[in-house]
Amino acid sequence: MATQPAAAIETRDLSISFGGHVAVNAVSCAFHAGTLTAIVGPNGAGKTTYFNLISGQLRATAGRVLFKGADITALAPSRRARAGLGRAFQLTNLFPNLSVHENVRLAVQSRLGRGLDLLRTWTRHSALIEEADDIIRQVGLSARRTLRARLLPHGDQRKLEVAILLALRPEVFLFDEPTAGMSVDEVPVILDLIHAIKGNRDRTIILVEHKMDVVSSLADRIVVLHNGELVADGDPASVMALPIVQEAYLGAANV
Repeated sequence: MATQPAAAIETRDLSISFGGHVAVNAVSCAFHAGTLTAIVGPNGAGKTTYFNLISGQLRATAGRVLFKGADITALAPSRRARAGLGRAFQLTNLFPNLSVHENVRLAVQSRLGRGLDLLRTWTRHSALIEEADDIIRQVGLSARRTLRARLLPHGDQRKLEVAILLALRPEVFLFDEPTAGMSVDEVPVILDLIHAIKGNRDRTIILVEHKMDVVSSLADRIVVLHNGELVADGDPASVMALPIVQEAYLGAANV
């Protein structure tokens, strides 16, 4: 019998407490390459906290995080990123005084281990500049290529953050509400990009999202958190039909 490959990301009894409050309670879940998993639940369910435990922004009180079978629980966020975890934040995480192009160029350069000599060496690496420009085109920011990141509207800042993530080429993409703050016209650009990433069956995508139309259009699998606990896990149709999900999530969302 063939051995199933290790999950791209797995959490085992992962927990975190703040004072007397248990925000994530013994969550065990595995995420495999080629699958887009949406993590949903009402406000305060622990979704973003769980994300922060996976990416390393928070240190677990108990339990473990595994990346391709290796324990990364003690690794800092930067080391997890170098290992292959890419995180797009609900609040943008950019170099505000660099241009759109410089932000993406720096991400390409970082991936290739070229250090931080950003401005002096780029004229010698036209292929890398072209890669940065191609990614900027994919996210629809070519017209704002020279604009400083801090001057971009919020929706364009989200696009730039996705561009940086694409430039880093992680094995695992972590999206925390990727369409938050975007206008109706801007959302399709991000959804199309996530669909394109999903087409690469070697990649794993995990996203937190409140908008059920986004979840239904993207997800292969839905994981539901409620009061810090995993209460449902399965294909979208089966999970959304569960009474606990109707009550805890859909009902809350439709109030």
